[in-house]
Amino acid sequence: MSPQANASSARGRLSVGVIGAGPVGTVLGKALAAAGHVIIGIASTDPKNIERAEALLPEVDVVTVPEIIEKADLVLFAIPAEEISKTVSGLAEAGLFRAGQLIAHTAGEFGFEVLEPAVSKGVIPLAIHPAMTFTGTSIDLSRIRESYFAVSAPNVALPIVQALVIEMGAEPIVISVADRKIYFEAISVANNFSKLIVNQSIGLLESVGIDNARSVLAPVIRSAVEEALAEGHVPIDPEELLN
Repeated sequence: MSPQANASSARGRLSVGVIGAGPVGTVLGKALAAAGHVIIGIASTDPKNIERAEALLPEVDVVTVPEIIEKADLVLFAIPAEEISKTVSGLAEAGLFRAGQLIAHTAGEFGFEVLEPAVSKGVIPLAIHPAMTFTGTSIDLSRIRESYFAVSAPNVALPIVQALVIEMGAEPIVISVADRKIYFEAISVANNFSKLIVNQSIGLLESVGIDNARSVLAPVIRSAVEEALAEGHVPIDPEELLN
């Protein structure tokens, strides 16, 4: 199947298999199903993740990885970043991929280059990283519509990955391989440090007997974030932080 044919399919109905039933995999599977694609199976061996998949995608069977690759037009690897390369390499060496198949991963650290072992078998590689935090519940489906997904793919396949993201309700932004590290650092800093600072602030208020610390902090945090977003990037002199 040519990239052009896959682009046409992406605007219609794809058979989609999801490898990994964590919060990201199950929610994106649900979003793709809502867009009209057919989820043919989800692969996981973790009981908690299987329970999540059965709750969010009750009509979808939990199947094996080989079954997914055999049947799916689009295989979505929603697994930890450090597992992608070895997993894809092993499946490629086993000869499971087929030419023209769409293979995507959801890790922020990498572009489509991490899928190179499968590319050598003729697949079309896609990278789709949602710049959002997932709960693994239906709440995420509404949050997707306010989010941006970083995408990368060979030039001929960019329309495919962009179309898939738009169908899920998000806005695609193209991030090159060269810029991927900086992109992921920005997202990680915003996510991790925000949680750390909020957690520390809650603890400090509770330590002085404020029981509703989260309610007290909520308007402060929201207004501070909105102000920072409105101002945009302002270079900071490290010495000013010490004064």
